[in-house]
Amino acid sequence: MTTINLSKSNSIANTYLAGLRDKSIQTDRLKFRHNLKRLGQVMAYEISKNFEYAATLVETPLGTATVSVAQNELVVIAIMRAALPFYDGVLSIFDEADSGFVGAYRTMDFQTSKSIRTEYIATGNLTGKTVVLVDPMLATGKSMVDAIHKLESYGKPKNWIVLSAIAAPEGVEHLAKILGDDVTLWCGAIDEKLNDKFYIVPGLGDAGDLAFGEKK
Repeated sequence: MTTINLSKSNSIANTYLAGLRDKSIQTDRLKFRHNLKRLGQVMAYEISKNFEYAATLVETPLGTATVSVAQNELVVIAIMRAALPFYDGVLSIFDEADSGFVGAYRTMDFQTSKSIRTEYIATGNLTGKTVVLVDPMLATGKSMVDAIHKLESYGKPKNWIVLSAIAAPEGVEHLAKILGDDVTLWCGAIDEKLNDKFYIVPGLGDAGDLAFGEKK
């Protein structure tokens, strides 16, 4: 698996990520969602650099211009409610992409294969597509692996791209072990570890609760 950690270089993505982490800013849900959306936009721009391009002629009012245009057929898929602002940012850049949604949740038993419940998937045919899976927090990696395995029944993509704002080393290792070379992982940052409650440290807390309010 190829892993790209954007925090290794200086860009505006680090500023948005700092805003997401800052507990004094997190009290403003609108600002939290806005920073998550903006980080999604920046990450979408970054991954677009690796797409396939072809020269295309465009008629302007004064002549003809040759422009390199991306050729990838995209499907952008949000994983759980926490992904929605992040997904919105990605889709605002890839505005012609198809989109999908995976409804899943984590149980308290993270030690078994039954710790993930994926109960709803909405997507079209994925055959030959570049599938961009959006989940702001890659903790154990189990929900992402479970989603990919279930999405495989919708066709064989050209490639899988996973976008996460923050990842834990354990989650990165799990994806690499199970999925191998089939996936490219893009992270805003890779943090230190998971704690005993499987939150990323230092992380930012629960992205879904910060964006939308606490759930029962």
